[in-house]
Amino acid sequence: MATIKKKIWPKYFEVVSSGKKKFELRLNDFDIKEGDTLVLEEWDPKTKRYTGRKIEKKVSYVLKFKLNDFGQEEQIREKGLVVIQME
Repeated sequence: MATIKKKIWPKYFEVVSSGKKKFELRLNDFDIKEGDTLVLEEWDPKTKRYTGRKIEKKVSYVLKFKLNDFGQEEQIREKGLVVIQME
């Protein structure tokens, strides 16, 4: 199992730390698997510095896809995507 560190902006850090946000949408430019630990380090884009706060989360599910996996690349580029969290 690996430990992966990623930056997270303050407004997203808050909702992850509160437990409300239980997902991450990221560019697939790193290798991550179920069972890995994701360390989210708060990054202030205004000061371009880490704040020192971080959260460690165990990865329970990973969904990888490309824009045209469902034949909808054009519509996705036009309308964007939505991520839905379910309880």
